[in-house]
Amino acid sequence: MSKSLVTGGAGFIGAHVTNHLIELGHSVVVLDDLSGGFQENVNTKAKFIHGSINDYALLEKLFAEEKFDYVYHLAAYAAEGLSHFIKRFNYNNNVIGSINLINQAVLHKIKCFVFTSSIAVYGKGQLPMREDMVPMPEDPYGIAKYSVEMDLKTTHEMFGLNYVIFRPHNVYGEYQNIGDRYRNVVGIFMNQLMQGKALTVFGDGTQTRAFSYIGDVAPYIANSVNIQKAYNEVFNIGGDIDYSVNELATEVMKAMNLEQPVRHLEARNEVLHAYSDHSKMKKIFGLKDENFTSLSLGLKKMADWAKVTGVKSSDKFKGIEITEKLPKIWLEE
Repeated sequence: MSKSLVTGGAGFIGAHVTNHLIELGHSVVVLDDLSGGFQENVNTKAKFIHGSINDYALLEKLFAEEKFDYVYHLAAYAAEGLSHFIKRFNYNNNVIGSINLINQAVLHKIKCFVFTSSIAVYGKGQLPMREDMVPMPEDPYGIAKYSVEMDLKTTHEMFGLNYVIFRPHNVYGEYQNIGDRYRNVVGIFMNQLMQGKALTVFGDGTQTRAFSYIGDVAPYIANSVNIQKAYNEVFNIGGDIDYSVNELATEVMKAMNLEQPVRHLEARNEVLHAYSDHSKMKKIFGLKDENFTSLSLGLKKMADWAKVTGVKSSDKFKGIEITEKLPKIWLEE
């Protein structure tokens, strides 16, 4: 039986990857500091350890005792827009923490290191985003993700550590932290609707994204270590069809069977249009268009879950490092 470490396994994507790994017959250890996830998300068949990837002594002990075959690194603070204002926190968590894991993976001869990056690495003006493009990230979050990608490449060349890198985008679905005010627009909309609040949209809402249902992402991340042609490659993964945020707001209201007005806020510094090409993923993993969940169906599945889960509180991030140009809504109670 293969043994796998899933960092961030109490979080949204990590919890789903853990479930699929267990279905594939893996023994799974989840490491999560619960800063963005919830222990109830963790599959009861997995071993849960409450800890941080920045605790190097813990990682040394964990790798020595557990003797992992694979590492699935999903732990990150993935608030792309907020990353401008929490640079030190962003790089400590998303870069240094990752390097801690990569060091241990090399020392303990891990068979494959699976890393979830982001299409944030591409930046703006490269559409559709393809893996053969030169990344030009526009924010510290994208910079952090790309730096880890580059380190994995050089680590493979130097020490032979195999890797698979995924660049998912705008993933939504069950287990998402809908109480997070800084990220995950689908969850924010659903949480606002259940509170009878207006849906908040930065700018005019014409910015576009291709929203990706979790069921179209997590199974392929989990199974990637079994796809030899995927080793030491980078893959975009997610939905093919892009929608404006205004269109998304309408679709979320339909899925929730609730209506509220849309409140347009001052535009923030963000890439206006972001969607990627998935032909490489389809070729190597054998995906077909019919494998993908439509936005309406995916939103309905998440809405059914959100209604049972209920409203979640939205705590402020404690530790903003730069307040200049911080969106006003992030200062509200």
